[in-house]
Amino acid sequence: MFAVHLLAFHFTKLKEDQIKKVDRYLYPLRLSDDVLLDVMARFQAEMVKGLGRDTNSTAAVKMLPSFVRSLPDGSEKGDFLAVDLGGSLFRAHQVKVFDDGRQSSQLESKFYPTPKQVTQGNGAELFDYIADCLLDFMETKNLKHKKLPLGFTFSFPCKQTKLEEGVLLAWTKHFKVRGVQDTDVVTSLRKALQKHKDIDVDVLALVNDTVGTMMTCGYDDERCEVGVIIGTGTNACYMEEMRHIDLVEGDEGRMCINTEWGAFGDDGALDDLRTEFDRELDLGSLNPGKQLFEKMIGSLYLGELVRLILLKMTKEGLLFNGKVSTALLTKGKIEMKHVSAMEKHKEGLSNTKEILTELNLFPSEEDCIAVQHVCTIVSFRSANLCAAALAAILTRLRENKKLLRMRTTVGIDGGLYKTHPQYAKRLHKVVRRLVPTCDVRFLLSLSGSGKGAAMVTAVARRLAAQRSHIDAILAPFLLSLETLREVRNKMRTELEYGLKRETQANATVKMLPTYVCGTPDGTEKGKFLALDLGGTNFRVLLVKIKSGRRRSVQMYNKIFAIPLEIMQGTGEELFDHIVQCIADFLEYMGIKGARLPLGFTFSFPCRQASIDKGTLVGWTKGFKATDCEGEDVVDMLREAIRRRNEFDLDIVAVVNDTVGTMMTCGYEDPNCEIGLIAGTGSNVCYMEDMKNIEIVEGNEGKMCINTEWGAFGDNGCIDNIRTKYDKEVDEGSLNPGKQSDRLALLQVRRILQQLGLDSTCEDSIIVKEVCGVVSQRAAQLCGAGLAAIVEKKRENRGVERLQITVGVDGTLYKLHPHFSRVLQETVKELAPQCDVTFMLSEDGSGKGAALITAVAKRLHNVGQK
Repeated sequence: MFAVHLLAFHFTKLKEDQIKKVDRYLYPLRLSDDVLLDVMARFQAEMVKGLGRDTNSTAAVKMLPSFVRSLPDGSEKGDFLAVDLGGSLFRAHQVKVFDDGRQSSQLESKFYPTPKQVTQGNGAELFDYIADCLLDFMETKNLKHKKLPLGFTFSFPCKQTKLEEGVLLAWTKHFKVRGVQDTDVVTSLRKALQKHKDIDVDVLALVNDTVGTMMTCGYDDERCEVGVIIGTGTNACYMEEMRHIDLVEGDEGRMCINTEWGAFGDDGALDDLRTEFDRELDLGSLNPGKQLFEKMIGSLYLGELVRLILLKMTKEGLLFNGKVSTALLTKGKIEMKHVSAMEKHKEGLSNTKEILTELNLFPSEEDCIAVQHVCTIVSFRSANLCAAALAAILTRLRENKKLLRMRTTVGIDGGLYKTHPQYAKRLHKVVRRLVPTCDVRFLLSLSGSGKGAAMVTAVARRLAAQRSHIDAILAPFLLSLETLREVRNKMRTELEYGLKRETQANATVKMLPTYVCGTPDGTEKGKFLALDLGGTNFRVLLVKIKSGRRRSVQMYNKIFAIPLEIMQGTGEELFDHIVQCIADFLEYMGIKGARLPLGFTFSFPCRQASIDKGTLVGWTKGFKATDCEGEDVVDMLREAIRRRNEFDLDIVAVVNDTVGTMMTCGYEDPNCEIGLIAGTGSNVCYMEDMKNIEIVEGNEGKMCINTEWGAFGDNGCIDNIRTKYDKEVDEGSLNPGKQSDRLALLQVRRILQQLGLDSTCEDSIIVKEVCGVVSQRAAQLCGAGLAAIVEKKRENRGVERLQITVGVDGTLYKLHPHFSRVLQETVKELAPQCDVTFMLSEDGSGKGAALITAVAKRLHNVGQK
């Protein structure tokens, strides 16, 4: 018994001694967590470099867009073919995806060898071989009579500009086929397939094997957004935010990025971590100086790395009594299968002795222990480096989502990961240690390259069908130049109808006179009150205007809410609430006793008989107060002031917000004679020659006309461009059949519902497109209407070319990223003889009302004199 214990102690001591000896010798291959965190940071920097437009050309990690924009959602179905080129075998697959509510699929495959004359021959021979193998597979499965979509898994770095196209950047692993680099591999495959007239295959997608792995696992686990291959070579892909991908247009949604991380370090970024063995292995490879990270990780290289280490240790007398065999001198004699066998937990040492003996090395017990530990260090370094790069990707995903902690799934495939006895366990442990803020599930892909290519193709087909559906829905919103000219001409006709006495009653564009007969000339001065009613909030303002060299406008205001029950109650309740707000403001400003001139911005259609009389034509924007329509709103305000009996005001003018906008900009630019509102609603006013306004007495001078163009089309004149969504929104509004140009947001919601989405859907690409098309049409229609007005102004003046300024206000114009540009471009296109300047108004409804009041006072005083 003592002898047994003594022997066990001796073996343990021997093993410890040999392990320490190897550890010392291979110290540069043993990477601490600090080193791995540094590698992780370096890889993060390389990712950013690869994604940047200006830095991608010099980046080692190319971060190639795959044009895979979506993961499987479970609705995919159909029969698909897939071919897979990239490893030691070529594979052909048939994949059936069932739409049975259980996300089930069926895979049938056939494997074909990839002989050296194919992998290192010429391009035509390679693609002919692929086509021949596919033909054989289709004959075997009785598929020649069917037309099937095909996904092409091509596990080499390609630059893609669309899903079904890819230009080979460089061969990797053991492939070196002539005449393929810098050409589109899908075109080459299609040409080879066309030689076989008896099969009909449609190549829909070019897929990297990592993307295929991610898609396969994503079909089973919706959290999967990373794919990793650790086999002959290594690579990873992940779902990146579009806003970070400079190489592709668009900033909404996500796209799968094929990192091609095997090239990490090709620019020298890992030179301090590469050992003499790495350098020697690289020099003897098919592609010296390329794929340096892959050569430290992939199974194609680890066996050779072990051989080079053993050879040097033997030459230095540290193994096999310094005796080198011919086999140990021969490149490729130690393969990954030998390394895996030597690292097995129980039979590892006996396997080591057997393998070394086959290499004519006649190892001692000490030699076997040392060689086994060399294998462990080499494969452990591989797992560590892979973990560091994967940790960088996971960190980027978490930061993109702005999460403190993230749950995600990594789809993973590859012979090294699947067959090495310790590799997966090591990788998982190191990843979780490096990124403790990520809860990572590793999901093994059982058929990534085949099923994955089919899944990409299935998703592509689903998205194509969706695209067709979207195009059909949005087509009516896309207005041609001819249609816009037609809208402009019809608007011009409606303007004329509204100005003429005999047609005004039936005109939809009412062309309401405002009795504002002048714009500011800079001499206005004094203190004025302004009221602003037009939305759910009501404002009271005190405006101080100074003239002369120190000309300025100072404003003080207070905002009051108008509850829904007041908006839709009685007129008396509404105006009593307004007067209560005025009283609060006067008290707040300490001017309750002053009888100041007041301008009332009332942003609803009114028919005016003078500047201080306005009869409400009809409510808009959600207001429905009773007993107001057909009444003079100035009289209603005065009556409410009398009922309160606390103060008195000199109500000089009732003003539309568009008129206020024009007057505000006219104070800064005398050339401003048009006011435009593009916000909750839309309207325009402009200075019209009195001789053209038949509904008002007099022929001299000008008067501002409030067009109330929101009602344009209420007579059906533009029904040809109204979509079914316009009609649905109109029917569901508070005023069906009227003011049909607003409520664009509701149109977007209806369209999204039609697409099977709701207004909170995360499919941001579709949402953005719908919003873009709807808002573009709004801007174009607004531009067409405005073009009619500026052309009328030009003709009024009798000039060849008109220079004019449009004062603009409204949240849609000010806040939408493209509305103002599209509007201005449309006006320029439809009124080419008009040079139109657009001037943003500063508080037209408040400051504008005060300026109108000041101008009215000035003109009144001039009249008295």
